[in-house]
Amino acid sequence: MTSPSHLHLPRGKAVKRPPDGLLFFSKFLRHGTAIAAFLPSSPCLARAVVRGIDFTQARCIVELGAGTGPITAEILRRSRGRCPVVVVERDADFCKRLRERFPKADIAQADAADLDALLAMRGVTMVDHVFCGLPLPSFPAKVRDRVLDSVRRHLAREGTFRQLTHMPMIYYPLYRKYFDRVEFRFVVRNLPPGGFYVCQGPRPLEWEGDSRIS
Repeated sequence: MTSPSHLHLPRGKAVKRPPDGLLFFSKFLRHGTAIAAFLPSSPCLARAVVRGIDFTQARCIVELGAGTGPITAEILRRSRGRCPVVVVERDADFCKRLRERFPKADIAQADAADLDALLAMRGVTMVDHVFCGLPLPSFPAKVRDRVLDSVRRHLAREGTFRQLTHMPMIYYPLYRKYFDRVEFRFVVRNLPPGGFYVCQGPRPLEWEGDSRIS
């Protein structure tokens, strides 16, 4: 089976660039906790995090903190252009790499905290699945909560928020604040070993009471 064309660079002169792992590791050394890990997600983790999603029914998918694109590649491979995929990455070097790898994809060089505006610009009011490679618990509380609140408000009732992590269950209470159901799925074949939370059932915050629009 031939892979979609947007997963490959156009034919022509080879572009010299550092391997994804080296680029990722250099960012980790410079930015520390702003980068979720010292290496990109493994193919095994990329396959695991999209498992169970019916891409034929998805209306919109968002990825926050795509890095060099291992999760992006799996999302695009499985969605095959059947629904909008919005890929959000703040780092300029990562964005350049993503645009080289996926020239037809919607790559937004932006802060995840501006998700409301990014979706509004695209006329998107509801998202079926959100993948997050950002180390949200290490973010300033105001920024972290802004991202999670935006996800909660835009996520379809039966949709999922999938948060990559290398610290299983430690931040379970954080995600339960925003979602009714939270589970952790462990993936050994990754460096370092880790996994991801699957969060469902966006819930109203206490101050919203019963005023939330369903």
